[in-house]
Amino acid sequence: MEVNPAKQEHLLALKVMRLTKPTLFTNIPVTCEEKDLPGDLFNQLMRDDPSTVNGAEILMLGEMLTLPQNFGNIFLGETFSSYISVHNDSNQVVKDILVKADLQTSSQRLNLSASNAAVAELKPDCCIDDVIHHEVKEIGTHILVCAVSYTTQGGEKMYFRKFFKFQVLKPLDVKTKFYNAETDEVFLEAQIQNITTSPMFMEKVSLEPSIMYNVAELNSVNQAGECVTTFGSRAYLQPMDTRQYLYCLKPKKEFAEKAGIIKGVTVIGKLDIVWKTNLGERGRLQTSQLQRMAPGYGDVRLSLEAIPDTVNLEEPFHITCKITNCSERTMDLVLEMCNTSSIHWCGISGRQLGKLHPSSSLCLALTLLSSVQGLQSVSGLRLTDTFLKRTYEYDDIAQVCVVSSAIKVES
Repeated sequence: MEVNPAKQEHLLALKVMRLTKPTLFTNIPVTCEEKDLPGDLFNQLMRDDPSTVNGAEILMLGEMLTLPQNFGNIFLGETFSSYISVHNDSNQVVKDILVKADLQTSSQRLNLSASNAAVAELKPDCCIDDVIHHEVKEIGTHILVCAVSYTTQGGEKMYFRKFFKFQVLKPLDVKTKFYNAETDEVFLEAQIQNITTSPMFMEKVSLEPSIMYNVAELNSVNQAGECVTTFGSRAYLQPMDTRQYLYCLKPKKEFAEKAGIIKGVTVIGKLDIVWKTNLGERGRLQTSQLQRMAPGYGDVRLSLEAIPDTVNLEEPFHITCKITNCSERTMDLVLEMCNTSSIHWCGISGRQLGKLHPSSSLCLALTLLSSVQGLQSVSGLRLTDTFLKRTYEYDDIAQVCVVSSAIKVES
């Protein structure tokens, strides 16, 4: 990790060490069958080994901790901690010691020093210690620049610095998909994959919605009166495993009533992910603002407010439609109903609906009748704007299941 500067005789020595938590010791079991020459010797040695777990000597588990032997990996969202020590190796008093620690990334340079004030003097065999912390928010090469300046007893000003280079890796692979419902609801699926080499404890995965939406998490179920996650009791995400999270977003009332705002590219929100690794080391990631392209409905949007799932053959049933003017002009609409081979409209075709202003809506209660059994498609609605003489056709609006009605036979 360390890059040595040009050799120069200095009175002070600088040491920089990364602070990390220890890891569990793992032993390598060596066993043999009883009929082999060593007999039970290997098993007895493992049982006597203080680093093994009693009763589980051959499972490579350990009860001891191992101090880190190298810099290790650091991932985006984790906290980088480092211990900086400046020691006076000389036999004279050094004055005006100033220690600075900067972190250089590809986009910025950050000052991590706890104090920018100079120490008046440092006696022989004494040291200046400092611990710095920084939450890593960028991927790629990072360089820790430690600079030391001081003044000798003879009044000579001295300066040196050291560079420590390390890489920040990506811990998670996050993919998102949007699904648009027939209403204004939006379903977000987030796929989170652990691309590290160790398991993660997923402490929290939540969606922070934008000002336009309310969010409901769909990652839990009710069992015996308790709310249980769909992933079960195990919250661990093994290396290279993927987990899907689902959220439902509904526009707030003040935005849903204004159809023009829900058009085009809208900001949904951002994912907040918190996890723990090894011995409780915490990491946190927030995605950038997620955006989606709202579906285009043209000038006029027709949506269903109510429709039955199952209807009886040759018996009238009712549906409720909502018509919204998505254009920026006022329309004068006429409703026409065209019968199909299986679905027949009951009512007057060609009736005036009146003027509909931009971003305004109206609801229509309509009656239909089916003459054919099975899954039938509701089609044949036509809306004509008399101002522009433009007709909007709506087919395959929805589907209903048509069944034969029960016939009572009297004796």
